[in-house]
Amino acid sequence: MGSPPGFEALFARSYVDYANADIVGTFDDPPSELVHRIHLVATPEPGIVTVCESIEGWRFLPGGRLEPGENLESAATRELYEEAGSAPTGPLRIFFSHVAHSRNDAPYLVHVPHPIMWWVFASVPTTVVAAPPKGVAGAEQITAVRHLPVAAAIDWMAGSDDATGAEVLRLARHLDIV
Repeated sequence: MGSPPGFEALFARSYVDYANADIVGTFDDPPSELVHRIHLVATPEPGIVTVCESIEGWRFLPGGRLEPGENLESAATRELYEEAGSAPTGPLRIFFSHVAHSRNDAPYLVHVPHPIMWWVFASVPTTVVAAPPKGVAGAEQITAVRHLPVAAAIDWMAGSDDATGAEVLRLARHLDIV
């Protein structure tokens, strides 16, 4: 299936500077051995999604890279806690991915798939368990966690330097995931 009308930019080939990679969106199932990142549309209650802000002013969906030995579920659980003080209460549902093609000669970390890797987006029901921990090595320093109605979260995320999170939330709403 191609991109739904109005989501052409999310599925189009584009360049991501921080990763030095070309990406393209897809609904295809990700090959587990190529998954490198997971980002989550976390729903602590129906119609509400969790969004985060870092000390650098980045606005994003909770998530990040898989560490050595992690699977999607363990990475999602760790990232939800580190970035949003939340825990999953149900299964992950992958609904969209970016396939990234690195322009680098070698992976930036030994355990990262190279030159092709998948960045997946999944929905997951959650519960808030605590404030995000401070000073986690390698993690963003979180300054705000918001649990917002979907439309408000899309608007808030659209104010970021990277509109991907807002577009992913729009897609999740379009697919009746949130």
